[in-house]
Amino acid sequence: MAKTNAQNQAAYKARHLKDESGTSERLDMLIDSSAKLSLKRLAAHYRVSQRVMLQTLLAEKQSSLLEAMGSAEQDAFYDGSQAA
Repeated sequence: MAKTNAQNQAAYKARHLKDESGTSERLDMLIDSSAKLSLKRLAAHYRVSQRVMLQTLLAEKQSSLLEAMGSAEQDAFYDGSQAA
C-alpha cells in the first residue's frame, strides 16, 4: 500500500533532520532575498555552511552586545525583559 504524503514527510524528517547532539532546534522562516544572498556569499567566502555562518554571526553579535552591557543589563537581556 502506498504511503500518504504525511507519512512520506515523517519518514524524510526521521532520516534527514536528525539532531545527534540534542541541542539543535528547527528555524523555519522567510527572509529577504538580499539577506539570503549575503548569507550565501559569506558562507562561501569562509568555506562554511550557511548554518555555521548564521550561528557565528549571531554569536559574535551577542558577544559584542554583552560586552557593552553592565551586569543589570545582561540580567535583563537573559531574562528577555530588555526592550530593543
